Amino acid sequence: MSRWFSFTVSALCAWVLVATAAPSPAATDFSTVQSGAIISGTVVDASLTPLAGASVLIERNGRVVAKTTTDDKGAFRFTGIASGDYRVRAERSGFPAFTRDLRVPAGATTLNLPIVLARPEDALPDAKAEAVQVRSGTAVVSGRGGGVAGGRPGGVVGGVVGGIPAPTAPPPPAQGAGRGVANVLPSGAPVEQPRGVDYQRPGYYPQSGETYTPIDPNRFQSTHEHPLSTFGADVDTASYANVRRFLSSGQLPPRDAVRVEEFVNYFRFAYAAPRDGRPISLTTEIGDCPWAPSHKLVLIGARAATTAAREIEGRNIVLLIDVSGSMAPPERLPLIKTALGMFVDTLRPDDTLSIVTYAGSSGVALHPTPARRREVIQSAIANLSAGGSTNGAQGLITAYRIARQAFIPGGVNRVILASDGDFNVGIVSQHDLHRLIERERESGVFLSIFGVGSGNLKDATMEMLADKGNGHYSYLDSLQEARRVLIREADATLETVAKDVKFQVEFNPAVVSAWKLIGYENRALAARDFNDDRKDAGEMGAGHSVTVLYEVVPVGADREGIELERPLVDPLKYQPDPRPDRPVVTVPQSMAGEWLTVKARYKLPEGDQSALISLPVRAGGRTQHLALASAVAEFGLLLRDAPRNEARWEALVRRVDRLSVPAAQAADVDGFKELVAIGRGLAKLR
Repeated sequence: MSRWFSFTVSALCAWVLVATAAPSPAATDFSTVQSGAIISGTVVDASLTPLAGASVLIERNGRVVAKTTTDDKGAFRFTGIASGDYRVRAERSGFPAFTRDLRVPAGATTLNLPIVLARPEDALPDAKAEAVQVRSGTAVVSGRGGGVAGGRPGGVVGGVVGGIPAPTAPPPPAQGAGRGVANVLPSGAPVEQPRGVDYQRPGYYPQSGETYTPIDPNRFQSTHEHPLSTFGADVDTASYANVRRFLSSGQLPPRDAVRVEEFVNYFRFAYAAPRDGRPISLTTEIGDCPWAPSHKLVLIGARAATTAAREIEGRNIVLLIDVSGSMAPPERLPLIKTALGMFVDTLRPDDTLSIVTYAGSSGVALHPTPARRREVIQSAIANLSAGGSTNGAQGLITAYRIARQAFIPGGVNRVILASDGDFNVGIVSQHDLHRLIERERESGVFLSIFGVGSGNLKDATMEMLADKGNGHYSYLDSLQEARRVLIREADATLETVAKDVKFQVEFNPAVVSAWKLIGYENRALAARDFNDDRKDAGEMGAGHSVTVLYEVVPVGADREGIELERPLVDPLKYQPDPRPDRPVVTVPQSMAGEWLTVKARYKLPEGDQSALISLPVRAGGRTQHLALASAVAEFGLLLRDAPRNEARWEALVRRVDRLSVPAAQAADVDGFKELVAIGRGLAKLR
């Protein structure tokens, strides 16, 4: 009897514990299933302001299988959603309900699903029906737009951008005024350079016009004091094409227009493709440094996988075209129209294309349209014309909203902005643009930038927009460059295969005495940011390559002329350094020959957790890519830091003449050789 009683009491206690721990059906959290796909997103209103307290449900065959409520950032998240067909519904008081069908593919791990709740009065104006007036710097839309029917995109709440009231445009700055940018002379204008004036000095140029973020060049670091180098990947190429524009017009570029990493990354190197299922692979080389014989150069190359068409669910592309008055010259809007006309012919029939225009206000020139309707798309492009002020921020709101409403889960969702970057109405501060774009990139809609024009190019703004928008920045100085970006490298331009790509290099103090990263000044990260998945970094598109160069001083090599960054604390004189962060390190014999270890972190396009690649690097082996990469890097260094160094120019010209490259790089290298010759000639005239 006692055994039976004991067993009964134990069983009863266990039952009570289970019953107490299990929530009631009314309190069940439908979003905490343990297996299946993660579906997440944000719910916003027509102005992209996050909506808290919205109810989001996932239904299957008329039955609710998951339900949650958005938080104070408008975010929702479901886990454990099995593959299959569903209907998603979002509701909030004061808004019409949102519904859409959603397919969760077999094997899917994460899907983004951004949602817009818009009232009928929020309908977007059609560009052709829009009349624009500008009063005291504030754009006012008169007339009624065609609106959107049948679930097509609605509109933007007038006077509010991303939840921030649109301010009136400030008066133009005084000549040469501005913080955080350097003003430069418009390209093509004849310039008489008086003696004694240093036009290469950061932040000092004779006229207001183009703006660039000032660059403080990297310095040599002591390996003992600073063994780690951490930065985000960069696949931008704008600087190289922009500098080509200056040189072709007979001018040396402003020093802050020269971003050396963008020079090198303009060239696509045939690094080994990923073979282990990862989206990126690493290649390394170590060779001699041409401009410092006692030093070495370390090349780190990353290559992104080429995405197969079957791996993409579809492409949703929104073209955001600046049609303000500053875009009228032939090398601006007319160039863009011609380039887009060619681009449309390369799209897949089921790709979706939209066109948003902006001047004093924004309008929709083309609602989401399948690319198979090419005649409709070509007609919309042909009808674009320039005029008015530049409310770029409102254009971004409209473009992001359409991209959300035509969003393809598991597909390519991208806004492409073509502009000279002059935002003079609406949100004009970079801080407010940061907030808007950083919030929207989390929705899965990425932003790429095409810069055009001269004399008014806002390079600093456009570089920032692409950096914050999970995209890249290209400058179109010619129709040939437009063909390169939009046709030859279309997959890399449109399809991201890895996001938030970061590098961290640890140098071995037993081999490397000092090191300097060449370029990437605007991409530097703190060492602790490498493992922090909340920190944004660079993106790599299908087939993209990234090239990184370090100039290193081997142990025992001549360090004369090297200016090391001053240590935070001087070494102790009378005893070993007791600081806990500076322990004495003994390198194991097995690692003694390693110069460095390179690590890379990346996320999949819809993922939120990074994966790690690590590769130790030793000297030796063939240097297949270093000759071209080092020549392009030195070209940028000379233009930026040493335009008067005639001996280095002459040596560079000789090296460039001897370059032997694969046929795929021949055309780009021929153009590079011409630019080096022009740069040397202009430097002699200084």
